[in-house]
Amino acid sequence: MESKVIVVTSGKGGVGKTTTTANIGAALAKLGEKVAVIDVDVGLRNLDVVMGLESRVVFDLIDVLEGKCRMNQALIRDKRVENLFLLPASQTRDKDALDPEVFKGVIRRLIEEDGFNRILIDSPAGIESGFRTAAAPAEGALVVVNPEVSSVRDADRIIGLLEAAQVNDIRLVINRLRPKMVASGNMLSEADILDILGVKPIGIVPEDEGIIVSTNVGEPAVLGRTKAGEAFMATARRMKGEDVPYPKFEEKSGFMEALRRLFGGA
Repeated sequence: MESKVIVVTSGKGGVGKTTTTANIGAALAKLGEKVAVIDVDVGLRNLDVVMGLESRVVFDLIDVLEGKCRMNQALIRDKRVENLFLLPASQTRDKDALDPEVFKGVIRRLIEEDGFNRILIDSPAGIESGFRTAAAPAEGALVVVNPEVSSVRDADRIIGLLEAAQVNDIRLVINRLRPKMVASGNMLSEADILDILGVKPIGIVPEDEGIIVSTNVGEPAVLGRTKAGEAFMATARRMKGEDVPYPKFEEKSGFMEALRRLFGGA
């Protein structure tokens, strides 16, 4: 992906969007980029906890937008990964405090003045004002989707909204895939999801208990050795243009015809 400003979104909550933001941000920083991850889920911030930086939050995104602090006062540098920074959300305000135009100015400043190579914006779930603000400055999008019907249908809606907003560099991150269920025909495969959504995946992350551990201890999985961490690192490498092969799973024909009818196909 050539886009510098990328919104990480899903439509449906609970699919692993914040975990994806933290891990891909850390992976890109490990690969040499200067990366800022921004939590726009005002009132329900979690990105700081997933990254293990919650104890270092003093100022937040709303403080920056309202001019109550300087950018460098709110940005938290991760001491484990060089050139990885977090701009946390506010826990005490609501999404109405976000001004999309002011937010665009903050993003421009990070790119043009502070020299960031990549900005990842962790969007709130849903399609309301929080999502619209998160997507306002975006050039590209990572749509996180689980291989289940409700998640795929919500992703289809989000992709339509992104395209309407002229965010055209859109890729999927298929999260929590279970290879044995794909092989038995009881879970959607990469090919199924591509067939339904028409958007190519850039990452396929298997179900991994190690993610629960990494989230609980506040350490992105890419800093350790887990299957999910390896998959997130491979995703970041693909975003940088490397030719990294995707995992292949044998699959049986399953319930695709019913799904095609659900999504209006033949």
